Amino acid sequence: MGNTNHFLGLSNRIADAVQNSIKDIVGTLHASDTLYMGADGTPTKVIDDIAERVVLEILSEERQPIRVLSEECGEKIIGSSPQYTIIVDPIDGTYNACFGIPFYSISLAFKCASDEDVCFGYVKNLATGDIFHASMGEGAFLNSRRIGISNKPDISKFCVSIYGYRPHVKETTMLCRKVRRIRILGSVALELCYTAAGKFDAFIDVRGSLRLTDVAAGKLIIEEAGGVVTDGSGAPLHLEDSIINRVHMVASNGYAHEEILKLLTGSSHDG
Repeated sequence: MGNTNHFLGLSNRIADAVQNSIKDIVGTLHASDTLYMGADGTPTKVIDDIAERVVLEILSEERQPIRVLSEECGEKIIGSSPQYTIIVDPIDGTYNACFGIPFYSISLAFKCASDEDVCFGYVKNLATGDIFHASMGEGAFLNSRRIGISNKPDISKFCVSIYGYRPHVKETTMLCRKVRRIRILGSVALELCYTAAGKFDAFIDVRGSLRLTDVAAGKLIIEEAGGVVTDGSGAPLHLEDSIINRVHMVASNGYAHEEILKLLTGSSHDG
């Protein structure tokens, strides 16, 4: 895709600037101070605000019309008649960043004005510097090396990330009993990328609380790595053009995807 180099270069500039802007506040008490309620309905911390301001500053300096959908400010139009939209989560894993846990990221996804689908996705671990990216039809990459999903067919050998709250204890417990390992690391964007790279075998959210900014980049990266992404009922996951609407998400290597869905709906039981 002709825009790949442009999107990758812009994403690197944004991520590097954000990384530099927050380096002195990561792991400090001040980082977690709440400033206001973000456009997505969640509290915006000091570190989130710093990161988003840097993103918007760089995009304004590009002198290219662009539509921004960001977790904190909502929708912002820079210039007139933008040709593409950038979906931004300035800090994914805010808790980790505030407490100095080295697993937090920036997530950027690009959509052309004429297309509903994300055409380029980018996620950078701001603690380690690892960069995941994918362009539609061109594969997925970690630090410029092509990646692919795991080839495990047996769910009992899976390492998965399962996000569930108290109302979903039954579904979460059933899943936990079937797999070998559970890892919940606190940055959805990165955990999706770990699934794309075969480090995890599946990412499962039973809460229905994920938003566009959380998953837009990671969804493309998984699909370009050969994985499968659906909603909780097994239908193709449609991401509406809104940072408020929430979705269920099941992403996997595809081999046990149907079994995961059956466990989620309670149609599979032991014995």
